[in-house]
Amino acid sequence: MKYLKKFLKWTLITIAVLVLLLYVFDYGYILRGVRVVYLTGHDTAFIDDFPYFENDTIKKGAQIDAWPNHKNYNTVSSTKTLEQSNQDWGTIAYVIIKNDSIWFEKYYEGFDENSKTNSFSMAKSYVSGLLGKAIMDGYIKSLDQPISDFYPEYSYAKTTVGDLASMASGLDWVESYTSPFSVTARANYDDDLAETILDQKVVKTPGVEFEYLSGSTQLLGMIIEKATGKTLSNYLSESFWKPLGSSDNALWQLDDEDNRLAKAFCCIGSNAKDFARFGKLYKDHGKWNGKQLLDSAFVSKSITPRFAQSPQYGYGWWLYDYMGKEFFMMRGHLGQYVIVEPNDNIIIVRLGHRKSPDNNANTFSNDIGVYIEEAYKMLNTKS
Repeated sequence: MKYLKKFLKWTLITIAVLVLLLYVFDYGYILRGVRVVYLTGHDTAFIDDFPYFENDTIKKGAQIDAWPNHKNYNTVSSTKTLEQSNQDWGTIAYVIIKNDSIWFEKYYEGFDENSKTNSFSMAKSYVSGLLGKAIMDGYIKSLDQPISDFYPEYSYAKTTVGDLASMASGLDWVESYTSPFSVTARANYDDDLAETILDQKVVKTPGVEFEYLSGSTQLLGMIIEKATGKTLSNYLSESFWKPLGSSDNALWQLDDEDNRLAKAFCCIGSNAKDFARFGKLYKDHGKWNGKQLLDSAFVSKSITPRFAQSPQYGYGWWLYDYMGKEFFMMRGHLGQYVIVEPNDNIIIVRLGHRKSPDNNANTFSNDIGVYIEEAYKMLNTKS
């Protein structure tokens, strides 16, 4: 008993010292990450983590533009491969939209068509779209406007807003999802996101090569807020969420109840069919119900590679040549996807808990190919 008391005493002292050191060296956010992730039984950020953060509301409009059901709606079952993959990788929503009509939809694990889950980095496509809208509205001059016009502390750099959107910022940022000491972890769990971002210096020549950095999109989001004088949530609501006739309000995670800065690099909470609307907007060259919401030239540029040596990315959108077809897509952590093939007029949405095991080995993990291939097999049975 004596030894047990001694052990418990020194254990508590050690924990107290570690906690103190984390705060002294400005790593206190790690404790928040531990509380949100590990103490809830997870090992990484998860798709329904919104109750653990402050959130802004992305408001829907009075008019809901409901997706019609296709004449062949749900007349074909999932292929065996797709069904097994959905179970193995924790899919919670899988939707196929053909010719702007819901052709197939299925939900899992108690989730349904109205369930809100985390977009993760699919949010980057929305932020890029908001850049296009801010240019269209006259708040930002062009893709070539220097970021130093908004944040003079970057006066030494030649980075432009277009460089941020196309992942060519040159920022000193390490994109790591495993280390609790990484700037990516700090950005997700710290309470002063602006301070974290503005501590990042431009250390490489911007505008010359693709390097995927969440910090680029976060800085872009901050610039959009500064240029428009509006929160990202409000600007997204008025620019796209309401005009696209979204069915539900959405959420956008914030850094803190006091600072209330949106995590531009991630974390919009919505459902599969509302996420799909943004894919349709880009498929239709920025037009919705006859109204040009986004400049068609900007849309075209967004879904075209900026750099020949990096054909996988445009401005906020991933680009994938597969099965002899040209897809563009929104992508997020753990396998959140809105996949668009404009020539076939197909949109595939998948939301869920995990990606395929090769997710760190390839630019496009194998699960993406499965979701595409099996959708086309299903579609081809009802040509």
